Amino acid sequence: MTETSFYKPTRGFTVGEIAALTGAEPRSGCSLDHRIVNVAPLDSAGPNDLAFLDNVKYSSQLSATRAGACLMTARFEKQAPTRLNVLRSREPYRAFVTVTRELFPEALRPSSLFDAKAVASGAWIHPSARLEIGVVVDPGAVIGPRAEIGAGTVIGPNAVIGPQVRIGRDCSIGAASSILNALIGDRVIVHPGCRLGQDGFGFVMGPAHVKVPQIGRVIIQDDVEIGAGTTIDRGAIRDTVIGEGTKIDNLVQVGHNTAIGRHCIIVAQTGISGSVTLEDYVVLGARSGVRDHVRVGEGAQIAGTSVAMADVPAGAQWGGSPAKPIKQWQREIFALKRLAARGKSIKDLGQDDDDDQRG
Repeated sequence: MTETSFYKPTRGFTVGEIAALTGAEPRSGCSLDHRIVNVAPLDSAGPNDLAFLDNVKYSSQLSATRAGACLMTARFEKQAPTRLNVLRSREPYRAFVTVTRELFPEALRPSSLFDAKAVASGAWIHPSARLEIGVVVDPGAVIGPRAEIGAGTVIGPNAVIGPQVRIGRDCSIGAASSILNALIGDRVIVHPGCRLGQDGFGFVMGPAHVKVPQIGRVIIQDDVEIGAGTTIDRGAIRDTVIGEGTKIDNLVQVGHNTAIGRHCIIVAQTGISGSVTLEDYVVLGARSGVRDHVRVGEGAQIAGTSVAMADVPAGAQWGGSPAKPIKQWQREIFALKRLAARGKSIKDLGQDDDDDQRG
């Protein structure tokens, strides 16, 4: 119970090396040879830890920090104690992440949970499946007929890869995930418990609901990451597509026939109905929703807990339920607050008059 992390740094860096790696500028008097082997928050960092500061809310922690070095913007430098190795950066957090990625590369992509180096005993692989050299399969995984998996990919324990599924190189498929009717590109991360390629929710409603055959696929392009417990339905008559570089958080639902563009961000518990189109660089906040057949334009952002019921223009910021331009939504909220406050004061005034009459 003495270990502070499950990940060990691959190497350490001197303060000077961190400055070179990130482009940060050392404060005059910095000990450039001081060695950093870990990262930590400003308030708990020790002499060999790197911290960062980019929010005035935490600037009070500077005077007491024991960090070996700290990345910060120039505005905080005068508050930093002289003993602290200060590295000035326009984007301290981005620089901090750059160093963390170099220190802990194993944390970027899940590896075998069984420490397997190839196909572990207890995995079930159909004789017609094709695995390139370097594929790792944990115990309990099932790989179906004619499936194809690229080199460097890790299949977690109890994962199910269906017939004819194709998975590219250097992917990670999390424990107990199921992938059916899907084509997956390179460097894709699917976290544990995901469900990809199952039936979309399609019925012709009537006295007895008639199931609509779902004959499309799921297409996951390169460098996509899919959070734990997320479900992505296969298409009904066209493919469900997740574009290159898109990042999907935990517990997201993506309906059938939906097309999600490149480099989108979809935050936890979002629900996307069928036949939705998200253009490139769209951001959906936590617990937001998008109605079926809605198009969200390139670069648009939907605030958390909001529901897009109509098409959203490119670059727009919308919020509310139903979602609308964010400034309009904010005006309505403020107006409602004023109306509520006014109603309360009128009610209080009426109560005072009643008291006077009773007196």
